[in-house]
Amino acid sequence: MTKARVGFIGVGLMGHGMAKCILAKGFPLMVLGHRNRGPVEDLLARGASEATTPAQLAAQCDIIFLCVTGAPQVEEVLRGPSGILSAAKAGLHIVDTSTSEPTLTMALAAELAARGIAFCDAPLGGTPVQAEEGALSAMVGAEDAAFAVIEPAIAAFASRIVRVGAPGAGHTMKLLNNFLSLGYGAIYAEALALAAKVGVTPQVFDSVIRGSRMDCGFYQTFMGYVLDGNVNAHRFTIANAHKDMRYVTNLATNTGAAAFLSATVKNLYAAAEGLGNGGKNVPQVTDVVAQMNGVATVAERKAAE
Repeated sequence: MTKARVGFIGVGLMGHGMAKCILAKGFPLMVLGHRNRGPVEDLLARGASEATTPAQLAAQCDIIFLCVTGAPQVEEVLRGPSGILSAAKAGLHIVDTSTSEPTLTMALAAELAARGIAFCDAPLGGTPVQAEEGALSAMVGAEDAAFAVIEPAIAAFASRIVRVGAPGAGHTMKLLNNFLSLGYGAIYAEALALAAKVGVTPQVFDSVIRGSRMDCGFYQTFMGYVLDGNVNAHRFTIANAHKDMRYVTNLATNTGAAAFLSATVKNLYAAAEGLGNGGKNVPQVTDVVAQMNGVATVAERKAAE
């Protein structure tokens, strides 16, 4: 059976591994060029072709994956100059794997359905390493017919695919998932600062939590920074965390939900970014809370050891 022609926009930290896996599974792949040439050149060497505009992808591909920062970037590649929608034809399937606004996703799906174009969401769970290994999880929002078309391509980079509903449901579930993880990050940071206030070291703290019911994969990567000073133990920036928590609070506002904790978590990451830490990774929010409490940051503690 002839495989779908796949286009990919956003071959960055996560996207490069995903695109590599799509190629490895035998899908013809066209990637959108980017100023960061390293990932693009690697994929071209593996057999991909390169497009210079999103419109070129739309004209030549059956499925286009988007792996961009968020809702403004999604709208830009769709509606911008030489955007996807300027050349999209009936039968095209667009799959947004970004963490975006569910309300935008639902509106785009309804708008494009009238043109015979399927807009689906498949935000991701996992790390760049898992992307390279084809071991991500995907939370898919799609109609029945569209899901049947896109699932084989998603399976190239995701070992766990959960269809959670119609378009928009994937982004909703992703935001809830990120709220949980980023909320834990805020709790860990505050708990560690309280511990430091009374002389409990991170090592003692970890000896109690690790292996208990409160242990989890996120805790372990978070503590990779706290214990070892590894800034890349969990590669997700504070700026992205703030963006995702804005989307969570927007969702609460748009649905009229009472949402107490999400606003607090959002404000912590907003403060951390506002203090100039946006490019740092999420576990480094520990240092922001430490400074607020007058206790040692990870670097200060390491220097004293």
